[in-house]
Amino acid sequence: MNEDGLILIDKPMGMTSAQVVAAVKRRFRFAKVGHGGTLDPNATGLLVLLVGKGTALSQQVMCGDKTYQGEILVGTETNTQDLDGEVVAELPYDLVSEEKLRSAMSELRGDIYQTPPMASAIKVGGVPLYKLAHKGQTVEREARLIHVYDFRLLAYEAPVGRFEVVCGKGTYVRTLCHDVGKALGCGACMKSLRRISSGKLHLDDAITLDAALALDRDALLARIIPAWRYAQQ
Repeated sequence: MNEDGLILIDKPMGMTSAQVVAAVKRRFRFAKVGHGGTLDPNATGLLVLLVGKGTALSQQVMCGDKTYQGEILVGTETNTQDLDGEVVAELPYDLVSEEKLRSAMSELRGDIYQTPPMASAIKVGGVPLYKLAHKGQTVEREARLIHVYDFRLLAYEAPVGRFEVVCGKGTYVRTLCHDVGKALGCGACMKSLRRISSGKLHLDDAITLDAALALDRDALLARIIPAWRYAQQ
């Protein structure tokens, strides 16, 4: 069977993307495995694994538009813009209505400039920002142009709102949540995140990591999307 292609995994919470790659590589003894776009350890959802010659499709996969669903926690700011970090401010949120939250999200649609968070893998002087952040350092980051196709509120039960965002490459969803909090004047951070799609690839077609690791080699290979087929999409 063809070993060159894509495997769609529903990444569990608490694992890094690299740990998922290593687990699949070790279990099935693939010579080469990568992924098409990192998910933070506490994010879940679609992680595209690239096997064999499929690793050459890395940039093509990463450039695809992404859809996420998640939760925003209003009234709380952290130093990582999500709940993985330390709380740096807690402010009253009682004046934040569903309408105000929805409006603040809509203002972040379209082409916008976004400053990457310190807790990110972007390198400054060859050093990832998160390593500097762990040392308590903050450095100047250049704002980058991103595109947000849609950012909408699905439900709000104070202080937690559920949202869906469709965005282009390089978008930090936790920074969108942080910026919503700034606009509201009470702070906010991302509470949870789940990737639903990447380009034409969808979570509905993914398999959980535990289920994947329980398969025999032939059964897993049967789930591979051939590299040639994806390249022609």
